[in-house]
Amino acid sequence: MPTVTMTVNGKAVTGEVEGRTLLVHFLRDKLHLTGTHVGCDTAQCGACTVHLNGKAIKSCNMLALQAEGAEITTIEGLAQNGTLHPMQEAFRDNHGLQCGFCTPGMVMAAVSLVKGKSNLSDDEIRHGLDGNICRCTGYHNIVKAVKAGAQAMGGK
Repeated sequence: MPTVTMTVNGKAVTGEVEGRTLLVHFLRDKLHLTGTHVGCDTAQCGACTVHLNGKAIKSCNMLALQAEGAEITTIEGLAQNGTLHPMQEAFRDNHGLQCGFCTPGMVMAAVSLVKGKSNLSDDEIRHGLDGNICRCTGYHNIVKAVKAGAQAMGGK
């Protein structure tokens, strides 16, 4: 069986995987990082969004072997030293979640979307989150949360 090595949430990891193992399953099943959700397995819903080398990707659409040598950040890796990431705080404070299933992927997509920008319009946020589906809300509070998170991040 092939071996894959990558950095996940700042830690070097190595694991044996079948060639067909998706990155999302490697993260969940081998590394027990279950904050990354499996929603559709077809890259339609965004629940599995993680950062690969700083860019948001859908981890159900990528083989674990394709992430060889990459730096992966999952929702578990956003908080630092017990302090929530500003986008996580914004989702909490602005009730940008309901059942919570889409929230990790939505937060990861939002962090990537606002990087380098602190003043996005509602339409830019909605367009930027296209491909991340929430089945519970009307997105109003998600957009509010992303705006607040962007301001708290200050363009970082």
